[in-house]
Amino acid sequence: MNSQPELKPHYLNLYFQVHQPRRLGQFSFFDIGTDRDYFDDGLNQIIMRRVAKNCYLPTNLLLLKLIQNYPGIRITFSISGSALKQLEVFAPVALESFKMLAATGAVEFLSETYYHSLSFLTSKEEFHSQIKMHTDKIQQLFGVKPSVFRNTELIYNDAIGSMAHDFGFTGVITDGVKQILHGRSPNYLYQHPNNETKILLRNYRLSDDIAFRFTRKDWHEWPLTPKKYVEWLTNMPASEQIVTLSMDYETFGEHQKADTGIFKFLESVISKLARNKKIKMTTPSEAIRLLQPADNIYAPESISWADEARDLSAWLGNDMQKDAFDTLCKMEDPLKRIGDPSLLNTWRYLQTSDHFYYMSTKKGNDGSVHNYFSPYPSPYQAFMNYMNVLSDLELKIEKQSKGQVEKINLRKFESSLTLN
Repeated sequence: MNSQPELKPHYLNLYFQVHQPRRLGQFSFFDIGTDRDYFDDGLNQIIMRRVAKNCYLPTNLLLLKLIQNYPGIRITFSISGSALKQLEVFAPVALESFKMLAATGAVEFLSETYYHSLSFLTSKEEFHSQIKMHTDKIQQLFGVKPSVFRNTELIYNDAIGSMAHDFGFTGVITDGVKQILHGRSPNYLYQHPNNETKILLRNYRLSDDIAFRFTRKDWHEWPLTPKKYVEWLTNMPASEQIVTLSMDYETFGEHQKADTGIFKFLESVISKLARNKKIKMTTPSEAIRLLQPADNIYAPESISWADEARDLSAWLGNDMQKDAFDTLCKMEDPLKRIGDPSLLNTWRYLQTSDHFYYMSTKKGNDGSVHNYFSPYPSPYQAFMNYMNVLSDLELKIEKQSKGQVEKINLRKFESSLTLN
């Protein structure tokens, strides 16, 4: 009797984004030139400790328990540098729980820009510097070197894929949007058209079912049960290779509160997947080793996972955002000539994409999400506050530059006296 051929399992990449911006304090026109601090680290401390209590600690402990019970579980994280720094300072116990997850060997950490920035638009040098800073931080804290890259907010285009290849990454994760798929499924491994970089695409429908629709009673699939969700995953077409589920980690306990049942849902889904012979959990680097790319992906224009447009309009969609970003970018050369590490660090924190996100004037569902995350009463106040900070930073740059010129002129004068 001929034995039936063994069916290949579908692979599942479960990936969480962890990010907290370093929010600005109120900075008025009259604060310019007063040496007032730009950042409201009192507020940042309150938010980080709240999110650590509601999300990071309970979810990390849940994952640790599941990994102990089911060794085949694989989880992927990308944690921004600004979040890592705030975890170190404000919530070290939560950071330790991430280290415990790293120690299991079941978790992969991705690389991104340290400051969760749009630095790919400033210069290749700045982009690379921030990625190296983040990679070094991941190695320092978790003892692993990332081999797969995800850009801020899953922003991607062909040029970013080429730079990721030049920087030594084997793969990139971005969103499986229609602009680049052209009718194809996101549930395959793809490849950059001009190099060997592999591309994993987020299945945004299945991801957003948890991140945004879990508590939507007007959704036709509500209530979303673990049984129903796992059936969706196991019933995918046999030819498809891998599903990448990706969402903000803060979905669990912060955006979706504990009393919604989100933790029980997560525990049940992962437990069912770990026991399911049709699904094999994997990390991005494992998937790249195991799978062959199904096709090339072309992305001539930038895509992202933000808003309905899934492009750059969440951060650069209006004149205020563009003005603020252009003003910021013009500071790069004079700042780097000065070489002041403190000023450079401040400028880089001002690159964090959230500052521009708060200036969005979009309406409807997109506008509601922007307003949910913004600490400002309106996008116009976010813009004015940010521009006041930039004006103050410009004064500091001018002062330092003038001081350096005066020192150079003094040295030249002293040198001429010596020669005479």
